[in-house]
Amino acid sequence: MAESYVIGVDFGSDSVRALVVNTETGENIGQGVAYYSRWKAGLYQHPELSIFRQHPLDYLESLEACIKKALTDITEKQKNHIIGIGVDTTGSTPVPVDKDGTPLALLDEFSENENAMFFLWKDHAAAAEADEINRLFRNNSENDYTKYQGDYSAEWYWAKILYAVRNDASVREAAYTWEEHCDWITGVLCGETRPDKIYHSACAAGHKALWHSEWDGLPAASVLEKLDPYLVLVRERYGKAPQPSTEKVGTLSKEWAEKLGLKESIVISGSSFDAHAGAVGAGIAEKTFVCTMGTSCVDMFVEKAENLKGKNIQSYCGQAENSILPGYVGVETGQAAFGDIFAWFKRLLEWPLNQLSQIGESDISEELYIKVKDQILLMLQEEAERLPDEPFPVALDWFNGRRYPNTDDAQKSAIVGLSLGMDAPYLYRSLVFGAVCGLYRLIEGFEKQQINIEKIIAVGGISKKSPYVMQMLSDLSNREICILDSDQTCAQGAAMYAAVAAGIYENLETAAGHMAAKCIKTYKPNSEKKEWYRKHYQEYLNLAEAVNTLNVFE
Repeated sequence: MAESYVIGVDFGSDSVRALVVNTETGENIGQGVAYYSRWKAGLYQHPELSIFRQHPLDYLESLEACIKKALTDITEKQKNHIIGIGVDTTGSTPVPVDKDGTPLALLDEFSENENAMFFLWKDHAAAAEADEINRLFRNNSENDYTKYQGDYSAEWYWAKILYAVRNDASVREAAYTWEEHCDWITGVLCGETRPDKIYHSACAAGHKALWHSEWDGLPAASVLEKLDPYLVLVRERYGKAPQPSTEKVGTLSKEWAEKLGLKESIVISGSSFDAHAGAVGAGIAEKTFVCTMGTSCVDMFVEKAENLKGKNIQSYCGQAENSILPGYVGVETGQAAFGDIFAWFKRLLEWPLNQLSQIGESDISEELYIKVKDQILLMLQEEAERLPDEPFPVALDWFNGRRYPNTDDAQKSAIVGLSLGMDAPYLYRSLVFGAVCGLYRLIEGFEKQQINIEKIIAVGGISKKSPYVMQMLSDLSNREICILDSDQTCAQGAAMYAAVAAGIYENLETAAGHMAAKCIKTYKPNSEKKEWYRKHYQEYLNLAEAVNTLNVFE
């Protein structure tokens, strides 16, 4: 195989990262990161209203900057052997566009209108619209459009569009239609963003816009019209049917070739969402459960469509055709809070230190202050491992609502079994156990439907930083857990899309043998711990049922 390289681009919530990857070995030979300048300055975000918008210029400027930075790490010869670019983004992150596919915020009259910008994935302003969509999509006379995704979320495509056009007449009038970030940025790179011509990601279309072969595409016009006639226009103007991430969308446009100093012959592949690209970069395959452990936890596996027929997993996940791996149904599940839980507890314990520091009353040196803050979670972990088996307080992981099973954004956490004899390590253990139980509950839900999960692959910061969390998950799930050598599996997966689209590999499974991240550590279940954890897991389930049934937080 001739020497060749591809670029994987990963758009996150705060920044965008580019990797230059060797197609034969998977080695990263160049890397660049660029932060969104407007976002970093705090613009267009109102957490108190659950509003988070991003300006398209942040994406365009950062895309150029990160790729140029990555290219400075490589030789001119290597640069001349770049054959493809693949992209992943957050999602659902849609934007209103004109007939040319230009985001309205790039037009002078809309440049500071937040409703004309990208609605970031975590924007929850459309909660009321999501509730309305759920009622209609379940109870219309044609299909249950929640059948494959479960409860429709305020984070998703139709809810955000409905919210925007109801609340901003100028955007309603000017927006010809709406495009997902992953589709639009792919179109930008190959110079084709027109709504009737643009590529649509199977991942975005299936998981967020509810495209499915069972109802021949998007939800029916007759149903969307009951929400708002404008949504019918969006449906009519959707354009091409969605395609997998390995599709060759086009080649690098003259404009972007000149900006980046690259050849116009470079192939632009299809795209997907970040976590899905991360699963590809992690080497996902059948019977493998990939956990992306960050502030939240996104979990994925793939299955043949025929093996899912008759299986009732609606409340546990979302399913989309050709998502994650082409030819499979991509299944996504997860928890709304994971690492965020531990970060919250750390902030709680830091509060006195922060207060003393602010009022200048502390005798603690700055060096010691910083050391204590940096070491809190490590100290808690070490002490939690030395605790006696009992007592064992149990916590729910619903600190940011419940994503799965049975999505409920309004749910709250609870901790039971506390006494005055317990100090911080007991609470920390309960929080870790609650997070691990929430993850295992999802695996157990699939097991009960005879879906075989043999292997767990963990990626993300927690997988490398917390042996305590990973060993507990291995013990409770009774499965080996593989930790990977890469912190950039999303960009790695996007690079693999490009390698397949450029014809280097026939499919992602073959590409994975060369380019996917490698396992560097394996956690094996401790049989002595398994039954003890299973006993307390039942207590977790009992607590979840009690909180859910009593609606104590409504």
